[in-house]
Amino acid sequence: MGRCDCNDDNLAEVTVSSETFYSGRVFNCELRQVRLPDGSMAPREVVRHGGGACVLPIDDDLNCYMVKQYRIAVDNIYLEAPAGKIEAGETPDECIAREIREETGYVASSIEPVGTAAATPGYCSEIIYLYIATGLEFKGTDPDSGEFISVHKVPLKELVEMADRGQIEDAKTQVLIYKAARRLLSGTER
Repeated sequence: MGRCDCNDDNLAEVTVSSETFYSGRVFNCELRQVRLPDGSMAPREVVRHGGGACVLPIDDDLNCYMVKQYRIAVDNIYLEAPAGKIEAGETPDECIAREIREETGYVASSIEPVGTAAATPGYCSEIIYLYIATGLEFKGTDPDSGEFISVHKVPLKELVEMADRGQIEDAKTQVLIYKAARRLLSGTER
C-alpha cells in the first residue's frame, strides 16, 4: 500500500471532505481528507492564501531597490525585493504598483510580469506574481501602518553574487534576481 504505478494523468488526490479550523486576516487553514491515487485515504493540512506580488525595481544603472524588514516566522531580518499581499478585489498588477510606491517611494513607467512562483505548494496555496519594474521616479514612501522597513540600493550584479553566496534566503527574491540577471546582464560579465 502507498505505492502506485502512476502517470501524470492519475497523480491527483481527490478531496473527500474539508474543514476550516482557522480563519485569519492573511490566511485560512483547512484539514482535508483526500483519496490518493491508489484508493487509500490520507489527511492533508492546507493553508489557503489569497496570493501576493513581488517586484524588483531596477534603475537605468542596473541598481535594484530592495527592502530590509524583520520576519517573525524566521526571527530574522531579510533583504528582499518589495512584495505584498494581494488585497480583496485587487489584481496582482494593482498590488505591485501600490507596493513599489509604499515600500520604496518609487513609481515605475514600466512594470513587466515575469512569471509566478508557488511559495510552498506542499501545504500552501499562495501564488506570488513576479515583476521587474523600470523607468523609476522617486515620489516618496508611504509604508503601511506597523510596517518598519529600510530601503537599500544594491547593484544587480552584487545581488546575484549575494544570492549565489546564500546571503539572500528569500526564495521569491532569489527568483527575481536570477530572472533579471538573465535579461539584463546577458553579454556582460556576471
